[in-house]
Amino acid sequence: MGRGGASQSRTRLRDRYNSWLRHHRLSAADSLHRVLEHPWSSMLTWMVIGIALALPVGLNVALDNAQTISTSWDSPAQISVFLEADVTSLTARKLTLELATRDDIAKTVFHSREDALAEFSTLTGFSDVLASLDQNPLPHLIIVSPHADGAQNTAALLQEELQARPEVAQAVLDMEWLARLNSLMELSRRIILAVGGLLVMGVVLILGNTIRLAIENRRDEIVIVKLIGGSDAFVRRPFLYTGLWFGVGGGGISAFLVGLSLWFLERPVNNLALLYQSDFTIHGLGIMGGLNLIVLGGLLGLSGAALAVSRHLSSIQPR
Repeated sequence: MGRGGASQSRTRLRDRYNSWLRHHRLSAADSLHRVLEHPWSSMLTWMVIGIALALPVGLNVALDNAQTISTSWDSPAQISVFLEADVTSLTARKLTLELATRDDIAKTVFHSREDALAEFSTLTGFSDVLASLDQNPLPHLIIVSPHADGAQNTAALLQEELQARPEVAQAVLDMEWLARLNSLMELSRRIILAVGGLLVMGVVLILGNTIRLAIENRRDEIVIVKLIGGSDAFVRRPFLYTGLWFGVGGGGISAFLVGLSLWFLERPVNNLALLYQSDFTIHGLGIMGGLNLIVLGGLLGLSGAALAVSRHLSSIQPR
């Protein structure tokens, strides 16, 4: 008797599991059939979801590419020391040698005002205009390179010290613009995250409203299922799969739109990189990025469906 009871219990458990798995398969297939049964309305929902997801993802990909470019600009800090107009060339050279002997400075390079004027004349093509000037308006310049192992604040302290010297008109830390650029990119990333969060909430609400309409269209069917003893989980399952298919389709459309946008920009970006003698190429989502976007869409679809089902399904009760 004991063996029969244990065997019967295992059989019932196996039957319940097989029944549960079979209903999942049927719910998934039936939900997909209902979605594909109305291709135009489903395509509109997919497009709305895809555009909402593609906007923050595309902006984030563009920001990642911009950050890749800025990473190659992370050269050691340099300080451009512009001397006063009355400083002679001899004094400027002596100052250059003096700074080169310091322990916190790796290298100094002196550029006289005459060399600077000649280079400026060559680059601009205004040699005739510059030759008519009574005096050279450009100052002497010393490029100071701190040691590469020094911290950014060390370079800033050195800049302040050089700025305080009487021979110096202005000392400019060349890494300041890069720090501003990095701060701007960090701000942009936070703005993208905020916008992306709002659009994700919009996707969930759109999917929730779509599932709510599907629940209302099948109200009589839900009432009949509950009358014959169908559980809430049994009734809920097809709608969750409906949200999943809408989310997966929207994620696929989003990955396609991002890839299409990057393909559209690839050629002009490559031409611009060639003009600057750079080997930079634009990077896209890749296969894993596209799959992650599809998975994200599916999760959002499940979230929106679960939100709608938990709110509206309980209000449908047999009378």
